[in-house]
Amino acid sequence: MSLKVGIIGCGGIAEGKHLPALAKIQEVELVAFCDLIKERAEKNCEKYGSETAQVFTDYNEMLAFSDLDLVHVLTPNNSHAPISVAAMEAGCHVMCEKPMAKTAAQAKEMVAAAKKTGKKLTIGYQNRFRKDAQYLQEICTEGELGEIYFGKAHAIRRRAVPTWGVFLDEKAQGGGPLIDIGTHALDLTLWMMDNYEPKFVVGTAYRKLAELENAANAWGAWDPQKYKVEDSAFGFITMKNGATIFLEASWALNSLDVKEAKTTLCGTKAGADMNDGLTINGEDHSTLYEKKIELEPGGVDFYNGAADDPAYNEARAWIDAILNDTAPLVKPEQALVVTEILEAMYESSATGEPVYFEQ
Repeated sequence: MSLKVGIIGCGGIAEGKHLPALAKIQEVELVAFCDLIKERAEKNCEKYGSETAQVFTDYNEMLAFSDLDLVHVLTPNNSHAPISVAAMEAGCHVMCEKPMAKTAAQAKEMVAAAKKTGKKLTIGYQNRFRKDAQYLQEICTEGELGEIYFGKAHAIRRRAVPTWGVFLDEKAQGGGPLIDIGTHALDLTLWMMDNYEPKFVVGTAYRKLAELENAANAWGAWDPQKYKVEDSAFGFITMKNGATIFLEASWALNSLDVKEAKTTLCGTKAGADMNDGLTINGEDHSTLYEKKIELEPGGVDFYNGAADDPAYNEARAWIDAILNDTAPLVKPEQALVVTEILEAMYESSATGEPVYFEQ
């Protein structure tokens, strides 16, 4: 069986992640490409499209005139919800790039549309598909760490502010590093803890470096006039069962403690961190231990084993969920909670007060 796929948004995340991954999957036929910049859609259609693939600049036209099984929504955050809802109502399953939506209200609309239409909806949290994340989640599920009552969600860059597209535009994105990369770290941490019931959130977002002229940056100096979002954000999340989570996110921060899309967990039986590979720590026979998890096969000359490709693993699992009519690994209800917490952090920062969730 071949699934007909449409791509809405043919920018960097499409070219760098989704299209190369989908191109490796035999059961996929890329038949429609949509982008506001027609040349961008045409370029990707020529490279990845089927012989009869079409190009569009209006996603509504694409949904009306293309016979699609699923679409990937790879647009700015403020358009995730309307496009995803329209696609599901048009009969398509939807993979939407992270974060789920700009606002929690929009994310709720997406969940409601999935339930109403019966179409599958998942969000692009590819870090769940890394080998270290898969291993850690398995031992968390098996109870090796015991009750996980404290976690840290890490998304710290020293100087890596994205200067292209609309990353610096608050209206289009809803925020900066917190909603961009903090969302990955928070998703990982909640998934490991299997805890999606927040009680209250306290957060602070900073713009301390955004005004710098000619700043050192991985992608060249940013334009302070265009930098309309935070450069770092930090939050404290208390869950209904008493567990707590620290969330830290930055694009620009004077820190050498750099780590992105990683989690630290503390449980009643053991702890784990991703600081230098995956390490489990605990106590055994009144003695403390640290266990380094070796996830690469190695040990054989000229062969290092299969590469860890989270983007392909994510795409493969998503297509399998459709073909086999099973639930996707990233459930929309889980992604909704991530968005709710991020929104609460921004609200707390703006008001200076904790934000409480419904009891």
